[in-house]
Amino acid sequence: MTAARAAVEILKREGVSNAFGVPGAAINPFYAALKAAGGVHHTLARHVEGASHMAEGYTRTHPGNIGVCVGTSGPAGTDMITGLYSAIGDSIPILCVTGQAPTAVIHKEDFQAVDIASIARPVTKAATTVLEAAQVPGVFQQAFHLMRSGRPGPVLIDLPVDVQLTEIEFDPETYEPLPVYRPAATRAQAEKAVRMLNASERPLIVAGGGIINADASDLLVEFAELTGTPVVPTLMGWGVIADDHELNAGMVGLQTSHRYGNATFLESDFVLGIGNRWANRHTGKLDVYTRGRTFVHVDIEPTQIGKIFAPDYGIASDAKAALTLFVEVAKELKAAGELLDRAAWATSAQERKATLHRRTHFDDVPLKPQRVYEEMNRAFGPETRYVTTIGLSQIAGAQMLHVYKPRHWINCGQAGPLGWTIPAALGVATADPEATVVALSGDYDFQFMLEELAVGAQHRIPYVHVLVNNSYLGLIRQAQRNFDIDFQVNLEFENLNSPELGVYGVDHVKVAEGLGCKAIRVTEPDQLLPAFEQAKKLAAEFRVPVIVEAILERVTNIAMSGSDIASVNEFEDLATEPWHAPTEILPLT
Repeated sequence: MTAARAAVEILKREGVSNAFGVPGAAINPFYAALKAAGGVHHTLARHVEGASHMAEGYTRTHPGNIGVCVGTSGPAGTDMITGLYSAIGDSIPILCVTGQAPTAVIHKEDFQAVDIASIARPVTKAATTVLEAAQVPGVFQQAFHLMRSGRPGPVLIDLPVDVQLTEIEFDPETYEPLPVYRPAATRAQAEKAVRMLNASERPLIVAGGGIINADASDLLVEFAELTGTPVVPTLMGWGVIADDHELNAGMVGLQTSHRYGNATFLESDFVLGIGNRWANRHTGKLDVYTRGRTFVHVDIEPTQIGKIFAPDYGIASDAKAALTLFVEVAKELKAAGELLDRAAWATSAQERKATLHRRTHFDDVPLKPQRVYEEMNRAFGPETRYVTTIGLSQIAGAQMLHVYKPRHWINCGQAGPLGWTIPAALGVATADPEATVVALSGDYDFQFMLEELAVGAQHRIPYVHVLVNNSYLGLIRQAQRNFDIDFQVNLEFENLNSPELGVYGVDHVKVAEGLGCKAIRVTEPDQLLPAFEQAKKLAAEFRVPVIVEAILERVTNIAMSGSDIASVNEFEDLATEPWHAPTEILPLT
């Protein structure tokens, strides 16, 4: 069979059922093999970067998923670099397959010939241009081994067109994936870590995205319940423990954090970090974050331990392997009567959770964004999968929305590219077609890759997209306050074709409808909940993306700190009455 056909047969045997991409001359032999082999559903993107983000969303939705994105030579590969960077930053395995000019002319400035492997290497676990057709099966086999082993991440395979067409000997029936390598904690390491936690008075667990990658959320909750330890999920770990669980202490950080989360963290004396990387927007200034606390860090990547600060004890381990032993040790200590009672400490965390609220209920017109998230909490239940990337919309959403399950907050955490949300949501909805998928964007994120809405219309991929529009680069405007400027962040203009919008410029409803989707515009707070309910019905009826555009006040400053978690600037009024924050997890007391 051709090397291209062998590659497709390996995809199927490695569990791949979906791919996202855009064909082209240099990758057409691979597409011919996709069609001839069957078994891999392909979604045609409108932009190759969009295909890479669709693959990310697909991977992030279910344990074991690996999204595949495909493009031709030259600019297709360079377009997908952002997706590869996003994937490696968040430890997400995706496979990027690109076409390439014939081997004889790769270095002769042939049309669309670029050394994509060299370009991609810094943002992948491996990037290879395959020059010998007989190596194609081994390169693909190794790719899946690397993507799944250790800290997960993306791989790029570049296939010259002549290599794809060359016939090789390959027996797909006897193909077997390579064993996956994941470091595992030892019993002695687990005993030391758990005893260090047990020796503290006010311990916390910081639960990172590595727990979700390892599919170990149930073990994390079991360990927290055994030891009575409150849990702080990171932004990437949000959902490992339900927001309404009595040991969920809230999120910590400069931006995507809760008032009660930061307050509880500052009272702690011991922190067990599992599958997290101490991201700077979580920690802020390290002297404030670490002062007076003992740290144990568990991470699958050995070189991650000590990268940001030196913990008091480090364990290189897969989160599931470590938590399995942690639970075992904790059960033994409990049976021996050696586990300390931390009910008072856990209760104090819940008291903060019931007290330190931000206000969400405003009746202003134009809308205040906080009201949008309040009504989203009413409209979308615990089964909702939220998808978002960056901006004030994401920050405020993380402060005010609620997540109850792993992989139900699907967020591009490290890279944060504008435009990520639409294609990622399409990938999520492809992976879980019966789920309620709700994307969240500001107007600029929405405009970056809005052509991908046509993919949802063409392939009947329904989801609801909440678009908060203030016609501003809101996060950058807020950051520019430190420079006393408001420069090149204004998106407003009077649209000649939609004068009813005033200065809000782009008519997103017309654009969405022109791309084959449904759209609703909301200008008053009482319209929000009915609009969300109508959007769910339209998505179910027409099987296309449905946009709910909320017209916001032009300027809102969302709570955040520029330095440390002890000095968050709240900007807006805080909740002082129960009706100020009616959809908070715990009513205001």
